[in-house]
Formats: sequence, structure tokens, C-alpha cells
Amino acid sequence: MPDSRLRRARARVAAAIGASALLGTVAIAAGPVGSAQAAPRTAAAADCSAPYRIEQKLDGGTTWRMCWHYESKAGLVLDDISYQPKGESAPIKVLTSAKLGQIHVPYDDGSNEYDDLTGQNFAQGLQQLDPAECPGGTIKTVRVPDAWDPEHPNVKGLCATTRARGHAYRMGEGGFGAGSENKVYQLQGKDLLVYTVNQVGWYEYITEWRFSGDGTMTMQVGATGTLSPMDYDAGDGRGWPIGKGAKDYATSHAHNVFWRLNFGLDGSPKSKVEQYDSKTTATSGRIPKTKTTRTKVTKELAGDAAAARWWRVVSTAGKNKDGHPRSYEIVPGHTTKYQGRSFTKHDVYFTEYNKCEQFASNNLRSCAVGKSVDKWVNGQTLKHPIVWVNIGFHHIARDEDQEPMPVHWQGFQLSPRDVTAMNPLTPPALSGHNGHTEEAR
Repeated sequence: MPDSRLRRARARVAAAIGASALLGTVAIAAGPVGSAQAAPRTAAAADCSAPYRIEQKLDGGTTWRMCWHYESKAGLVLDDISYQPKGESAPIKVLTSAKLGQIHVPYDDGSNEYDDLTGQNFAQGLQQLDPAECPGGTIKTVRVPDAWDPEHPNVKGLCATTRARGHAYRMGEGGFGAGSENKVYQLQGKDLLVYTVNQVGWYEYITEWRFSGDGTMTMQVGATGTLSPMDYDAGDGRGWPIGKGAKDYATSHAHNVFWRLNFGLDGSPKSKVEQYDSKTTATSGRIPKTKTTRTKVTKELAGDAAAARWWRVVSTAGKNKDGHPRSYEIVPGHTTKYQGRSFTKHDVYFTEYNKCEQFASNNLRSCAVGKSVDKWVNGQTLKHPIVWVNIGFHHIARDEDQEPMPVHWQGFQLSPRDVTAMNPLTPPALSGHNGHTEEAR
């Protein structure tokens, strides 16, 4: 980070630090805090004691469990994530760990380029949350490694709560038409929501992890805060006029967010990766046909999303009650792919696990091959795959961005595929509807 941006960031939090000193903080033993070093430092309880445990039973009977810790660069890390829907005698292990892998911010005019996690003190910018920001939930105290204010490293900055999602499902059966009886099965679901807010410069990033009763996981980052008053240029043609007339142009830039996912399906790191592609062939006078092909991804891959392409991570250690291997499908959200750097030119990376490969760019540890994720795709056989998801947003500012800036979201989902034999929220009356069923209507 250039000194000017660092000074602005620290100036913005100085008042908050002072307020914390006056109000006091809640301390939870979480390990010593020392000086910064190349490898990210961690604050967590090794045994996942109560302060570091999150467990929530949702409407429909699903229970999510996980631990958490906080790193000096990545910020919040979720560990040992498991999913137990009703009807399953034990939790189904899904992810060994999940965290942000980088937030890369290049400016359109070529004046600045930032790696917000490893170069911008992202983790140290953890914000204290007001109870109103975590309605019905619990705000946990986080001990921030290498805190800007070593006298007050504890921040009440992690919210775990539930939030309405609307319809989890709806199905009508019975008669049709006005006046007929029509039995309706429907469920208004709630999700477990875990989030932090981290300030970098004038931006505030809301890092959300959402867990649904049907096994879906939604990972997203929302950028809010305010436009930097330093990033205006009236003459380069790369910005957007903000304010009266066409005098001040806010400089356009990108937010390229990476997530790093370490799967542990059914308790084993030895997952398989598969790619699916569908092709539609049209023949004159006939209904078009679509064929879907599966490609087993056995070597490291830098993958590009396509209109009819998707990937899944498949368990090698467990099957559902129908005898089908459990898996999770990667469902990318909307993205604007940034072509300026080699590591942002692909949407997803599958790399073989290497302890030193922690950040998609400006990786802190000295890895044998390069400092960015694209360099790590070098032909290794995938035995313990790590998944990197890249979602980009090109921020061309608008008048409505002031002030405060409305949150703009970017992210993706992990969707269960054959994790359970049926919809885990199926009501008892429909529990026999598995496979091919024929009913008189």
C-alpha cells in the first residue's frame, strides 16, 4: 500500500480505536499477539472451544456446525464445516477450511494496484459491530493478530445470526382451477449467516458466509463505505462525473475477489473434480437435442466459465442413501473478468494442496513456483484439490454511490448434488416420493 493510502486508512480508524480504549473491550484468551511475519498469524482456540464454535439448527431440521479462527492477513477463516439434515444420523463433513484468497484492486488509469489482503492491512481493519447489525444473533469477540492498536486487539466483530430467505420450496397437489381443493406444501426458510466487516482505505468489505437448510452455501463480499476523495481525475476519460456538472470524475477500478476452499467431503481430503459441458445441436425441422459430457479433471486446471459448463467436487469417501457419491457443484455469480493480470484471467482454479499456497496474488510465503495462483497450475495430479473461485466487479462509480455507498455484492454458491437422497427439507407426507413415482391425479 502506498504510504498515502495507509495514512488515510489509519486516520479513519483512529477515532474508533480511541473509542474502544474509552469503552473497554471484552477479552477472550486466543493466543499471543506478536510482531508481523511472512506467514499469516492466527488467533484461535486450538480445541474449538465455545467462543470459536458456531452451531445453528434451522427450520426444517438442518444443523450447520463449524469452527472459526482469525488470521493476520485473510481475516475470518471457517474450519471443519459440517452439514446435518434431518434423517442423517451424523454430521456430513463438507469443508476443512474456507476463507478469502485475495481482493485485488487495480485502477483503470494505471495509477494504483492493491492486494487488499496481503498488502493493505485488511485483517487489521476489522470493524466493531453494533448489536443492531446482528439482529437476533450473537456478536463474537475477535482477537486481531498484529492489531494497529496493540493495547486493544479485541474487537466485537463477528456476527452469527439467522436471516429469512423466503421460499425454501413450494409444491401444490390436488385439484386445479377456481374452487378446487389444492394442498400446498411450502416452507419459509431461514439461513445461518456469518459475517465480518473489514475496512480498507475508504472501503468497507462485508464478508458473508450463508448456510441454507437444503445444504446450499453462499459466499459473497459486499463493498460499501464511501468513494475515496483522493481518486478523482477530470481529464483521463476513465472515470464517471460525480457531483454537479462534469468537473470531478471518480476513477474507475476493479474488485477481483478470490475465495480459497479446502474440501473435506465425508472427512477425506481426497476429492475428485469433474467438469460438465452441454452442447445443443439443432437440425432443421426437428426439436434441438442437447448432450452433456463429463470430463474428469485429474490434473491441475485453470478453468473458464461458459454458458453450459459447470464443475463439481466429488467425495471419494461417502455416498448418499441412494448409493450416489456426494458432491458439491460450484455455481459462479455474475463476474466481470479482469484481463490485466495473468491470475485474474480465469474463473476457477483447481490446484494440488500445498501449505505455502495461501493467497491468489502477492502470496506471502516463498513457494517453489511463483507468487500467484496461475503459476501453481503446473501439471500436478489432483489428489487433494484446493478450489480457488475468482469473481470480478468493475466499479464505474455513479451519483448514487455517495454517501454512504450502497453495497455492491459479488460471490458464488456451492450447491449440494446428491449429498442427500431427497430434498433434506421434504415434509413427512412426501417422504416416499423418491425416484420414479406415478400417482393418480
